[in-house]
Amino acid sequence: MSGEQSDGRRARGDATRRRVAHEAAMVATVEGLDAITLGSLAERTGVSKSGILTVFGSREALQVAAVAQARHIYVEAVVRPAWGREPGSDRLSGLVEAWREYVRAEVFPGGCFVAATTAEYGRRSGPVADAVRGLKREWLDLLEAELAAAGSQQPVDDAFRLDAYLDAGNTRHQLWGSSSDLTEVDRACRLALAVIPADV
Repeated sequence: MSGEQSDGRRARGDATRRRVAHEAAMVATVEGLDAITLGSLAERTGVSKSGILTVFGSREALQVAAVAQARHIYVEAVVRPAWGREPGSDRLSGLVEAWREYVRAEVFPGGCFVAATTAEYGRRSGPVADAVRGLKREWLDLLEAELAAAGSQQPVDDAFRLDAYLDAGNTRHQLWGSSSDLTEVDRACRLALAVIPADV
């Protein structure tokens, strides 16, 4: 096989991996990571079940890839827009504002991926649970670091509170639908912003 053929096959495999992992991440916010099946993803993506297995190897590897893809989406939608701000209070405000837009824009059809999968995998073990737990820990570490930079005397507790408000806003957004969902998202963000130390 020539180098060009090998490169082309690799590029097609990478494109298939991204497309299937992206769709799996979308499904996970509505139906859960456990609901991801080769058959349903084959129907959604047009990639055969054997083609999906070829690039992932197993359903578990596909689920882990879905978490990785969701992390990429979350970083682009929530973290990157705030990253140009000054560390501390200003960046935290940017993170909350970007999170509000991320939920309002329905980047994931079932709301915040981090919130949805944390509840699903809270007491489990294994590679998928480790990936979910790692994603949540990374988010909390970011909040704690920025709260410390902002002058919080209890950054771990404040990160807990801030994250809890956002999780609650996401849950109510999903629970009650269009009649009150945006109000609940706005309320969650207002309460989260109140956790951030004021600039002195």
